[in-house]
Amino acid sequence: MPTDIYGFIEARHPSAAEEWYEGEPWPVSMPLYPLYDGDDHVAFGCLFGVRNWLGWTPVAAGRGLPADVSAHVRTDYEGSVGVDVAMHGCTWVAWSELRDLDMSARPAARGMLQVRSGPGSSTHRIHRYRIDDRWPSEMVEQYGMPPLGGSPVEAPAGRWEAAGATLEYGPVTRLHALGPGTGWEHVFEVMRALAGRFGDDGVRLVVWFD
Repeated sequence: MPTDIYGFIEARHPSAAEEWYEGEPWPVSMPLYPLYDGDDHVAFGCLFGVRNWLGWTPVAAGRGLPADVSAHVRTDYEGSVGVDVAMHGCTWVAWSELRDLDMSARPAARGMLQVRSGPGSSTHRIHRYRIDDRWPSEMVEQYGMPPLGGSPVEAPAGRWEAAGATLEYGPVTRLHALGPGTGWEHVFEVMRALAGRFGDDGVRLVVWFD
């Protein structure tokens, strides 16, 4: 069952620490959508520990709603929770944390096997398997032993066709989860631009999931 992400980018007012400033400390916000409109669980696990089936060490998991979150974001979050009890995983992450991410970092899983099935394979049903020290028996039963070898321990990355499906295996890094083509590059570019005005610690992303 898919999990969707909701959230906002916030920026801290440059004068928030001044005694004379009477406004909200984080008054500037913009919705995550349509900058990011995906539902990739690999990225969710990598960043926030949600649907973390590959075993990432997440960047920012389970922090909850920031105590000084803007009224607009708090209202939106509380409204979402009020209409959908399945909302969960509320957390936040600063641009200063995302800016210097090691994009070569890998999860605990040895790799990921992706199976595209159906006519044309490229645009139809996609099933993903976590790969550790054995090929999944369900996959082997349906598609046969991968031509990469009898064990994934020494298997190289590869792509092949079997039983009307396209199968692709390889290691996963943060770059695969968050890099160009994932949608997250747009979020990061906006946060980077805002940081030029508000500072690296003055820009954050607040998110939650259903």
